[in-house]
Amino acid sequence: MPEIELGGLDGGDLLGFLAALGTLRVLSLEDGRVRMHWKDAGEAWRPVVQHPQMATGEELVQKVAELVCGESTINEAWRIGDDLTLERSAFRKHLEEHAGRATANRRAAADFLAAFGSEAYESGPKKEQIKDTEFRTMSGAGHQHFLGFMRELAVTSDCGHIRRALLQAWDYADGRPSMRWSWTDYRPHALRADDPSTDPIRTMKGANRLAVEALPLFPAVATDKRVRSLAFQNRNGLTEITWPVWSCALDLRTVQSLMALEELQEADPARLARVLARRGIAQVFRARRFTEGKYRNFSRAKALV
Repeated sequence: MPEIELGGLDGGDLLGFLAALGTLRVLSLEDGRVRMHWKDAGEAWRPVVQHPQMATGEELVQKVAELVCGESTINEAWRIGDDLTLERSAFRKHLEEHAGRATANRRAAADFLAAFGSEAYESGPKKEQIKDTEFRTMSGAGHQHFLGFMRELAVTSDCGHIRRALLQAWDYADGRPSMRWSWTDYRPHALRADDPSTDPIRTMKGANRLAVEALPLFPAVATDKRVRSLAFQNRNGLTEITWPVWSCALDLRTVQSLMALEELQEADPARLARVLARRGIAQVFRARRFTEGKYRNFSRAKALV
């Protein structure tokens, strides 16, 4: 199949990686023959898409924009509130409703809900609330709303935003909303000449919109009286996310399986390299999630092998 390199995305950046997965997912929902692998471009790992019906980046951009831009692309699951501060009983009703309607080919809402959190356990002092996804970075403070921003991204993104995210060097020329999944979203007061609260957020709107579409690949799993999102791990009190880039062209289902590999959480880099090379994994990245004030943030990722 023809190969299309997405030169705007960097697999070593969490937002870039999620945007690549979101691109693969939305294309695969229409055609299961779509594949993706990663190319070492020297300065970054770039995703390469194989599509049976497309040969150019512009064709791909037009199709992806059709699938993710506009109010009609808002998933039902994003309308359960502005944030994930839902009571467990209410969330369970949403889960049961969409799970009951889901089929093998129409299950996006159920998959999003499964990624948003779990009602299996009580959540700390707010026992009536669900334990939500570890990708959740905001809950309404500063007028930043996790689900509200998803809907806003769908409505305000256009083909130009998608093109700049996928094919061009990122210029961070867009304003809010941002899902706060990029290390550039962290703007500490102590390291800036200006007050960040009065300095408008600059981001890549198209990348954020595509990254939202990757969430169903990271279900929230209830285990041992806690809830973990796929790819997250706690080490020495720190929350970290780990992800791979791979050299073989893989379809969406295989990528889902790859993301769930227990070996990805290996702490010893030497052992990690030996184990994963046999699976076609070329590099592994890890970033730390931390909280400052009322927001969660992600650090710049480190290459492990």
